[in-house]
Amino acid sequence: MDMESLPFDVIAPAGQTLGESASWCARTQALWWIDIRAPQVKRWNSATGAIDVWTMPELCGAVVPTGGAEVVVALRADLRWLDPRTGALVPLASLETGQPEHRLNEAKCDRQGRLWCGSMWDFGKQATGGLYRLSTDLQVRKVRSAVTIPNGISFAPDGRRMYFVDTATGCIETADYDTDAGMPASWRTLVGAGVAPGRPDGNTVDADGCIWSTRFGAACIARFTPQGKLDRLIRLPVSQPTSCAFGGPDLGTLFITSATQRLTPEALAAEPMAGALLALRPGVQGLTEPSFPEMA
Repeated sequence: MDMESLPFDVIAPAGQTLGESASWCARTQALWWIDIRAPQVKRWNSATGAIDVWTMPELCGAVVPTGGAEVVVALRADLRWLDPRTGALVPLASLETGQPEHRLNEAKCDRQGRLWCGSMWDFGKQATGGLYRLSTDLQVRKVRSAVTIPNGISFAPDGRRMYFVDTATGCIETADYDTDAGMPASWRTLVGAGVAPGRPDGNTVDADGCIWSTRFGAACIARFTPQGKLDRLIRLPVSQPTSCAFGGPDLGTLFITSATQRLTPEALAAEPMAGALLALRPGVQGLTEPSFPEMA
């Protein structure tokens, strides 16, 4: 399939080590994301263009908007509330204990507001990670084990299919999702390894139910139909795109984070946009992403 080339805007400058977890807050018209290695949580105000930054005390693997002023951040082993007005961090839930080599990575809410979060041995050195669910009554359940690099947590428009990526496998998986119980059924491969260039990292679902998958190492983003067919490939000016989210007033802008991690000096010189937060208009609309309930 031929790659498309679309105009893009640079929302935040190049140089971030491991930009991740793009999350649009429709209520405040702001884009949240993180730099895992900095470690920092960042927010872009679409009305002013201002970027606010909060430095975390340890590695930060995800940020998730809530129904209130706070956001949820995934630190090394636990979830915390971050109050952007004060910078205060308040404990929310502990997901793992006794695993110092691990860190949390990737978190998204299902369409009922339950928060899903992955864990991994840092840098994906061992397949010892997991997938956890935090219910709205703050009960934690481990749903999956033997994960190497958890990514690509997303849900179909009606919430009845869940998508998940273990980047190490190169596949996008799906499962029927019980919206009442908040549980996936048996996992199956939707998109096999090698169907599109690069490896799947973060993804999001558009209003047509298609999956937009950032392709790490391949300088592109792919769109797959709900049946897993490769539908579009869009060229990007960064070789390591990591996550994506639809946003903007009409949910027609696709925001894409990227990384510089492990790029050689020669590669960085040839890739001046590496680590930037980008935005482009692919001609489709996204969905308003669900948020976690606000802090009581």
